[in-house]
Amino acid sequence: MAIFKSEEVTLHASAEKAFERLSNLEGLGDLLKKADQAGVPDAQREMLDNIDITSDTITIPGGPTGPITLRKTETIAPTLIKMEGEGTPVALSLALRLRPLTDDSCEANVEIDIAIPPMLKPMISGPLQKMTDQFSQVLRAIPFGD
Repeated sequence: MAIFKSEEVTLHASAEKAFERLSNLEGLGDLLKKADQAGVPDAQREMLDNIDITSDTITIPGGPTGPITLRKTETIAPTLIKMEGEGTPVALSLALRLRPLTDDSCEANVEIDIAIPPMLKPMISGPLQKMTDQFSQVLRAIPFGD
């Protein structure tokens, strides 16, 4: 398994409020639609527009491999939301970790754990790290105060 961690980003909401909003996947879809589009690069904006969200899954459009479905499998309030890949070609999990800072801010980072054959790791490590960092940038653009 290879682990890719994003940079930590500051969210302008308490860890409790961010957890409540992010763990409600359907509500997360509404938040993503309200995200500051000016702060999101074109590639991520297109990705956001094509995400399909249900009460317990997020399906992200994939490139040549097809869409990737993540199912919420574990939550620990207010610090962890974990999702597992469903029907993915390799074992995959995504963990969103929140760390309280103040009454109205917290830090967040995304961690992707994926089973990559050692021979492929050098070729796909860069794109996977970039995708992990993009997740954290999207989190930064979400308006938690609305």
